[in-house]
Amino acid sequence: MILKGGCSIFVGLLFVAECVFAQQGTTVYPRLSPRPTETAGIATPVISLNGDWDFSIKGGQEKKKIIVPGEWEMQGFKVAAGETAVYSRGISIPGNWKNKKVKIRFDGVSSHAVVRLNGEIVTEHEGSFVPFEADITKFIQDGHNLLTVEVQALTISDILACTSQYAAHTVGGILRKAMIFALPDMNIADAAITTVFDKQYKDATLLINTSVANESNENGGAVIRYRLKDAAGKVVAEKSVNITAIKPAGEEQFKISIPVRKPMQWNTEQPYLYQLETTLSYQGKMTEKLSDKVGFRQVEIKGNRVFVNGSPIKLRGVNRHSVHPLTGRSIAPGLERKDAELFREGNCNYIRTSHYPPSEEFLDAADELGLFVEDESSLTWIEHGASPIWKLWNYKDERFLPYMINANVEKMQAGKNHPSVIIWSMGNESRWSPLWAKVQTVVKQLDPSRPTSFHDQCWGGFNNAGSKADIAVYHYPGINGPAKADTMNRPVLFGEYAHVSDYNRRELITDPGVRAAYGVPLVKMYDSMYVHKGNLGGAIWSGIDDVFHMPDGRIVGYGPWGPLDAWRRPKPEYWGMKKAYSPVVIKNIDKPVITDGKLRLEIENRYDFISLKNVLISCKVDGAEVKISSDILPHSKGYLIIPVNKQSQQVELSFKDPRGFIINEERISIHGQTRTELLTKAGSTQDFSFTQNDQAYLIHLAGVVYTLSKATGIITSGKKDGKLVLSRGPVLSIVPMNEEDGGKPNVAGETYQNNIYVLKDYPLYTLFANEIKTEKTDSTMIFSVKATYTDAKGDIQYLFSKNGQVKVSYTVDYKGKEEKPRQYGMLMELPPVYTQLDWKREGAFTAYFAVDIARAEGHAELNAKWLPGVEEFGKVPAKDWKDDTNEMGSNDFRSTKEQIFNVALTDKQGSGVYVLSNGKQASRSWLQDQHIQLLIADYSNSGSEPFYGSPFTENRINIKNKQLKGNVTFLIK
Repeated sequence: MILKGGCSIFVGLLFVAECVFAQQGTTVYPRLSPRPTETAGIATPVISLNGDWDFSIKGGQEKKKIIVPGEWEMQGFKVAAGETAVYSRGISIPGNWKNKKVKIRFDGVSSHAVVRLNGEIVTEHEGSFVPFEADITKFIQDGHNLLTVEVQALTISDILACTSQYAAHTVGGILRKAMIFALPDMNIADAAITTVFDKQYKDATLLINTSVANESNENGGAVIRYRLKDAAGKVVAEKSVNITAIKPAGEEQFKISIPVRKPMQWNTEQPYLYQLETTLSYQGKMTEKLSDKVGFRQVEIKGNRVFVNGSPIKLRGVNRHSVHPLTGRSIAPGLERKDAELFREGNCNYIRTSHYPPSEEFLDAADELGLFVEDESSLTWIEHGASPIWKLWNYKDERFLPYMINANVEKMQAGKNHPSVIIWSMGNESRWSPLWAKVQTVVKQLDPSRPTSFHDQCWGGFNNAGSKADIAVYHYPGINGPAKADTMNRPVLFGEYAHVSDYNRRELITDPGVRAAYGVPLVKMYDSMYVHKGNLGGAIWSGIDDVFHMPDGRIVGYGPWGPLDAWRRPKPEYWGMKKAYSPVVIKNIDKPVITDGKLRLEIENRYDFISLKNVLISCKVDGAEVKISSDILPHSKGYLIIPVNKQSQQVELSFKDPRGFIINEERISIHGQTRTELLTKAGSTQDFSFTQNDQAYLIHLAGVVYTLSKATGIITSGKKDGKLVLSRGPVLSIVPMNEEDGGKPNVAGETYQNNIYVLKDYPLYTLFANEIKTEKTDSTMIFSVKATYTDAKGDIQYLFSKNGQVKVSYTVDYKGKEEKPRQYGMLMELPPVYTQLDWKREGAFTAYFAVDIARAEGHAELNAKWLPGVEEFGKVPAKDWKDDTNEMGSNDFRSTKEQIFNVALTDKQGSGVYVLSNGKQASRSWLQDQHIQLLIADYSNSGSEPFYGSPFTENRINIKNKQLKGNVTFLIK
């Protein structure tokens, strides 16, 4: 195929065998046979082809073993562009399959496949993440049969989908499961299932569009019977159809409707599934049986809102890639289900399958567990700067149309009977063109029951090219985006929003606390999305870290941008997401109202379908169980009434979804909360004095001797009983923002790699102390310093109190180059034995999970470990994410703790520095230059991730030529 621009690329057949867009403009849909649960006379009608295959490069002699399904590059094989990989294995056809039609099916081969049996071409296919099948009956020999699949990667479908570019390595191979199955000569070639409700959404009609194929040499007829069973196995509806004679090689298509009275509805909160049993009989005998799960649900657009079963919905979701560090884009079935479970338990009700269709296993899990799915085609960045090929190619060239149609139609054939699929996404972040309009026409012809989306930008200047999809899509809105959605005449979906920090990579590996800052702005953002009705909802970018541990030792990909890491461990963003997406929200959590011995909590039910009477509410008042309930309707507000008394201190609430997982927890202090402080030990009243020499002041305080340099005005040591505890500081430090992504040349940010190094942070360089004044009273010693730095000057005051506390205050005029700091405050340095961190803080939320680094109080240990790359290579982690470590310490130890009340940095015997604060400062500790650093920050923000604007960026400040003020209070014990 020769494309405009003079670029030649081998793609095999322009019109692949199973799906063509004919020149007349009609679409021939690919056959994707329903797999039989029974075929007459056969014990096992489906045989898996998964497992070990032989693998070689065409033209080479050496064969090695490879696992199917799987990526070849993730298994250590290199296949260059233009080379052909050859998979081969023997297959034996069971004897009782004789006189049956034998089909072969592959659920995904990347990206061009030629299938041969015994040397004869069976079929050819282009496209990576979609299933295709072929009839191999006439190619079968008695006894041994040789099956080969010739695969090329980096062909046209890979380029149109940016599949390998996106994964930062060649995605090639048989990616998803493979099988053969046996059918009778007269067989069911297709069955499309749709459900429609009456106007009251009470009774429904089951619509089945069936195609029966006659693959024999004779005219034939048959009887097809449908039986619908409920979850208990009871038949609730059935119908039979007589099929008239079908000519050899012919098909008969027919539509039937089966009325079903008051069926249980499928939705994400009560995902009730029926079983449809379809039996094909010939001459009075069963020849084929199918079994399909059926969910009664209907999707409609009314104005700028989307309704399911008559109820308006709000999508709380994430984007999801199929990814695992060791297997790449080919993942195990159990992991497909685990992903669905983890996101559901994170309070998601929606998954966008970026940027290719999901596997059958994931859709099965979504059907069963209750998740809406936006099923996306493998087409991305067509006429977008992230794909440089469009500087050469013309995105309106009709030659691309067959591939664009196939990518959509083949995906739909695979996903059409899954109730979880409610939106067909035609492609990702591309520019609308007449080609897309033709794709939309085909998609709507094939399935008018679901709306379409097209991931461009529905307002603003970028890719605003007039998309006619049913749903408008906008990526990365600010806090004003939800209100703007109300002005649109279509539903507006934020297909990507609230980008998890990723591209500020040096900042992230230095301070994982950036991730803990994600939750609060997400709550604010989703609260706005929930309120504005024209906003259908959105999908956080992204769901799972996109990281690949290549067999050659490289770590590549787009990096850690998910609430889940690539090993499926929750990260701090997961807990923030779970909070923001909670379908049960207490609105007056900070201002509880008590009247007549009753605590009144305003509560909002953000479920789409169920009343709160379906939610198990557990309540404890000062540890004693109290029975309460609520019957607030979906999308409604009301009150929880909880009996309390004058002595009551704390109310604990837990809300459990009817599917068995906790959706939200709150702990409410109703008469003020007494905070236990770490600073409880008073110093000796007799040990309170200072002396001086030419170089320093020596301050004796509660058994501690502080040395204050006369030259710089800095404390250069703090010793407890002769043991060095504080080796420097506190000294003013300004931590700059840092957007470095690793430095690798790239087009679209795929720079996650081995050589991203941590950042070191230092105090402002002090040139000298201009003046030091001393003052002593009965209870304090005060040292007032006028300090000059390389790029600042100001006043530092040391106040030593008789109880052992030291308060260091600063007022500094900053003249340096840093304009927008990440943090600033006072930095202390300790010897490396002070590896134990304890803290208490004012949490943004009232309850936290024990493994969240943002928890309100906790203990963490340094456990520093040098790594040669950004993470430990090739090893499945055995601990929680918070315990991952690098040379600066564990994620838990080195992460910023916001809104602290007290922090202790000690050795294993409890000796160390104890800091007292007011709930407005932040702390950060880490190992650097063989010393422990402790920063008490008067200002701290959420980091410099460039893809997430307001509200994430709202607390950023500019300090250029500004006066900075702050203080730290601590003691050594």
